[in-house]
Amino acid sequence: MSPSWRQALAGLAFVWAALFALTLREWGEMAWQWWNSDSYAHILLIPPIIAWLAWMRRDELAAIRPKPWWPGLVMLGTALAFCLAGRASGINLIAHAGAVAALSASVPSLLGPRAAALLALPLGFMVFLVPFGEEIVWPMQRLTAHLVIALTHLSGVEAALETIYITTPVGLFIVAEACSGVKFLIAMIALGVLAAFTGFSSWSRRAVFLLACVVVPILANAVRAWGTIYLAQYIGPERAGGVDHLIYGWVFFAVVVAIVLGLAWRWFERTPEEAGWSLAELERSRILARLEAFDARLPLVIGLALGACAIAAALAIGLAPANG
Repeated sequence: MSPSWRQALAGLAFVWAALFALTLREWGEMAWQWWNSDSYAHILLIPPIIAWLAWMRRDELAAIRPKPWWPGLVMLGTALAFCLAGRASGINLIAHAGAVAALSASVPSLLGPRAAALLALPLGFMVFLVPFGEEIVWPMQRLTAHLVIALTHLSGVEAALETIYITTPVGLFIVAEACSGVKFLIAMIALGVLAAFTGFSSWSRRAVFLLACVVVPILANAVRAWGTIYLAQYIGPERAGGVDHLIYGWVFFAVVVAIVLGLAWRWFERTPEEAGWSLAELERSRILARLEAFDARLPLVIGLALGACAIAAALAIGLAPANG
């Protein structure tokens, strides 16, 4: 490793430590959700995936020189402002997104826009560290209920729907939060983004694949819920519920993933090692050349980044009484 990379990475580690200390509350809340909520258990796999994506670009990174970039500090300050705004308003999604964005923004600040471009995929993938999806649980419950009632009628079973309650001859069924399919949808989108940008180079194929990663789990979850109701007409609700519990969970998700990836496999255009922009493409980029004109000395960028952290910490202390 060249001296310039050692210095830049040491500075990045120092700034990351300051950011972690500043946003420890947000990272603690996110980590608790990853570990304790089934809806976000898949996020435990995101950090090693990010590390793997970054590790694959090590040769390209070694071939360039890091150039600290002061405009990146604007993105860093904006991310910290979002984090503080979310903390002040009690909206965890905004606070968590700001904490993650601050880490991501520090990379172009300390390593430069060219290094950030090489690391675009792992930096972008960091968005999936943020636990989100609860906001669409109710719409997904309604959508699932409508799909299930349509399938129930098509299968010849009499049923009536009222919001998320489905009445059949053998009893009442509720499309509960756990049956909305949100946790599978969010996990499938994360997996879809990873596969789309490591397996495809065509934007049209990426779009079709990502659309499939949204539509297929929604439909599959509706079929699963319908299957439970249909079986209940013949074996009883309790036994049908037992069958549903056997196939529900990550086994069901694994089957859906296998179907989607199996159908898309033959159209994959490249290997994961080929993902992202090449050095030759970046050399031809006029935009990147213009951005690199705003470089700065490493100590100055580190000092300004730590200054932003100090200001954010002071503001956070000022917000504490209001929150308390």
